[in-house]
Amino acid sequence: MTKITLIGAGSTVFAQNILSDVLSNPELAESAISLHDVDPERLATSEIVARRIGETLGLAKLHVDATTDRRKALQGADFVILMMQVGGYKPATVTDFEVPKRFGLRQTIGDTLGIGGIFRALRTIPVLLDIARDMRDLCPDALMMNYVNPMAMNSWAVTQAAPELRYVGLCHSVQETSAHLARCLGEPIESIDYVSAGLNHVAFFLKFEKRHPNGAREDLYPRLRRLAEDGSYPTTDAVRFETMKRFGHFVTESSEHFAEYNSWFIKRGRDDLVKKFSVPLDEYLVRCEDQIADWNRLKGELEDQAKPLEVCKSNEYAAAIIHAMVTGRHNLIYGNVRNNGLIENLPPECAVEVPCHVDRNGIQPIRVGRVPGQLAGIMRLSVNVQEMTVAAALTGKREHIYHAAMLDPHTAAELSMDEIKEMVDAMIDAHGNLLPRYH
Repeated sequence: MTKITLIGAGSTVFAQNILSDVLSNPELAESAISLHDVDPERLATSEIVARRIGETLGLAKLHVDATTDRRKALQGADFVILMMQVGGYKPATVTDFEVPKRFGLRQTIGDTLGIGGIFRALRTIPVLLDIARDMRDLCPDALMMNYVNPMAMNSWAVTQAAPELRYVGLCHSVQETSAHLARCLGEPIESIDYVSAGLNHVAFFLKFEKRHPNGAREDLYPRLRRLAEDGSYPTTDAVRFETMKRFGHFVTESSEHFAEYNSWFIKRGRDDLVKKFSVPLDEYLVRCEDQIADWNRLKGELEDQAKPLEVCKSNEYAAAIIHAMVTGRHNLIYGNVRNNGLIENLPPECAVEVPCHVDRNGIQPIRVGRVPGQLAGIMRLSVNVQEMTVAAALTGKREHIYHAAMLDPHTAAELSMDEIKEMVDAMIDAHGNLLPRYH
């Protein structure tokens, strides 16, 4: 029996997507599902949803348990899927936005890079390493499948501090953006082949081609560049199309994300840029508030036994990985792993997002080689921040937090060194016991 443990299972909608994907595979119908969360109320809802998925699919032998005891959930697991948010929306995420705003620093999402991404990593990495230690004791052969942001920093820290752990970081930006570009071109995604490589949220499509019925292949970049030149793309995607015009390749994460990974689109006193490129400042706060407002309604729907529960497949990679490792039928995913030369012109110790072959042997990353120099340059802007943030998290040295913030391209473009240090100190104070090592 395959045991699949979900840590942070109170993220009910995401847990529902993952379990619907996994349990729709007949070979995984007799799996044991263990759900863990620190919030008993949300955990109870997720347990109801998991059982209802099993009932909808007619899985008589499905075993589901839910516990607030993390070690119990991990005992004997084969796969451990992480989906938690350390510190929650309040107070942590609100702090990530409100304190920098006092210094004139605005963000859009704040979960990958920038001051928000740095502090999310500092809150999260210690928890990931605690889980890694528990896995070493309780399920040493299990695969950790991490969906928690900031993905690149988290992946770098785990693969450096726990190199013996089987690990892959997972996102949906590659598959979602490839489908988005197909729609922009009016093409079915099934006819498109692509290769992407880079860092999570800062990866680029190195190839984007259409397969014609006669076997011929068409490079679709000329058509994408025409869209960029004549402006016939969604207005919400102006940042990415502008970046492709300047650097030649399309980035995999959304425009609202990419706008804050550099110094080009968000500048104090330049509301014209924010307007021109449709940059949604404070977007993540709005998104979280909307999700919270919807939760009570959604909770009732998910728990309503009289209402049929729809089981739909998502585009997440978790189920494909589990299926391939259990059955031996190979699959291809995009995963975040330690570089070790997979991308030659990035540091070997950083975490990269590359195509990976999966079968009974687990995650097998595919070597990409060199990426175009201008793209590697963009990626290194993020690598600099990631390296210092991971150093801060693993050593507990406060000065490395200053280094990370000063190296962040958006932060450095807006604030002086003195202002950055003052802001970092204010962030540490505001986070209180969420960052005990730095007080």
